[in-house]
Amino acid sequence: MRYKSQVTSHKSQVQFKSKKLKIFCFYIVLFTFAFLLLPYFCYAQTISSSELINNTRQYDGKIVVYEGEVIGDVMARGRQAWLNVHDGNNAIGIWIDKDLTADILYTGSYKSRGDWVEISGIFQRACAQHGGDLDIHAQTIRKISPGRIVQEKLNPGKLRLALILLGILCLILILTLLRRK
Repeated sequence: MRYKSQVTSHKSQVQFKSKKLKIFCFYIVLFTFAFLLLPYFCYAQTISSSELINNTRQYDGKIVVYEGEVIGDVMARGRQAWLNVHDGNNAIGIWIDKDLTADILYTGSYKSRGDWVEISGIFQRACAQHGGDLDIHAQTIRKISPGRIVQEKLNPGKLRLALILLGILCLILILTLLRRK
């Protein structure tokens, strides 16, 4: 009889440990999925300039996330600044605190690639503060990748063609001067 109660007791202990192990494994799997999915919940999906321009009424007055290359100059206006951010299709004006632009080192031009940034702010379809322009009043800015200086490479074929055309032009000029005499 005593042996039977020991077996039953041992069996219930094994079942209890097995249940604990299952619960532990469940929590491990749950936390693993939560950890893997966390970045998707932390960052909002960016909206393209085409989407913003084509659906201005839908996004008007709402917080949007927009990313692109800073182009042109950072134009300071007192404690604020204007940026133009180009996502590959269109450029949108960004109104931002001048302090937030301190990390922007390169702006896109013929000589350089601009910093690639992510802007989060309020989209304005027709901003009364800025003469009815479409813009984003930025609340945060995050640099995704830094810009760089673009090295222009001289195309040898074009150089050769330019020298040939210069020679032909000089020849025509000389023939014109000789003809006049």
